[in-house]
Amino acid sequence: MASDLDALKQLNESRDIMLKEVGKVIVGQEQIIEQLMMTLLARGHCLLVGVPGLAKTLLISTMARMLDLKFSRIQFTPDLMPSDITGTEIAEEDRASGRRSFKFIKGPVFANIVLADEINRTPPKTQAALLQAMQEHEVTAAGETYKLEEPFFVLATQNPIEQEGTYPLPEAQLDRFMFNLWVDYPTLKEEQQIVKNTTSAASHSVTKVLNAQQIANLQDLIRRVPVADNVVEYAVKLVRKTRPGSDEAPKFVKDYVSWGCGPRASQYLILGAKTRAALHGRPTPEIDDVRAVALPVLRHRLVPNFTAEADGIKTEHLVEKLLAEK
Repeated sequence: MASDLDALKQLNESRDIMLKEVGKVIVGQEQIIEQLMMTLLARGHCLLVGVPGLAKTLLISTMARMLDLKFSRIQFTPDLMPSDITGTEIAEEDRASGRRSFKFIKGPVFANIVLADEINRTPPKTQAALLQAMQEHEVTAAGETYKLEEPFFVLATQNPIEQEGTYPLPEAQLDRFMFNLWVDYPTLKEEQQIVKNTTSAASHSVTKVLNAQQIANLQDLIRRVPVADNVVEYAVKLVRKTRPGSDEAPKFVKDYVSWGCGPRASQYLILGAKTRAALHGRPTPEIDDVRAVALPVLRHRLVPNFTAEADGIKTEHLVEKLLAEK
């Protein structure tokens, strides 16, 4: 236990260093950066939603450099095939014997951090190619199963304004993402700093803070973080309140929600709370940690009904109302 407490202290120090390192390249966005760290340490995946030009791709590639991890970027387009993600078999001929054999060439999913850029631009068949990789951390091709390197972390981006020619992610795939993060516009001061930084000749090198083995050890550490029963009870009750058919659901949920969150939401609330506590150097999470991760965990798992859409009620409003309830 003492060694775990030491590891938590080191993780807290590493968090401060990581924020500083990413801050050399990315102006602002501290909360998003911390939430990305939380997702990685909890062995989750993350969906980033934001308009173009908010440095989503730069942020993710900077994190990969800082964490000394193999990074690959897949640009999702309507003509992308599943094999363009997982890899493909090619026929090889042995010149000496003249025999032909098939060799599997690994696709870009074989990396530690995979950026699925504009994931909703590709048809469901190709989107689904990521499903097995995200859930089982393996890829099956031509009857063979290939394990992915650990840690394995998928970050998908979506543009919320261009809906023409897009294929919305099905609920089953959305549920695979631990967090749904909205990247907002920078403040006036931040935008001025961004313009200064990106229009000058200065360049910043990022120092490596953690490697793959250290991250794997920290992921194991997060699982060992103890959680009090009342914190688990709060998380589970919060999720059960999102289900319109449940006795615990408040009236506004029954009025505005067609489908509530499944058990995966409860699991990710606790994992998120554990990771948040650990990053801040605390040995166990509190109810406030669950509340802090509730919006990114629940917002993409709630399915509003037609009444909510007609009244302009967004899922964020519903989560905020649930958190405001005593």
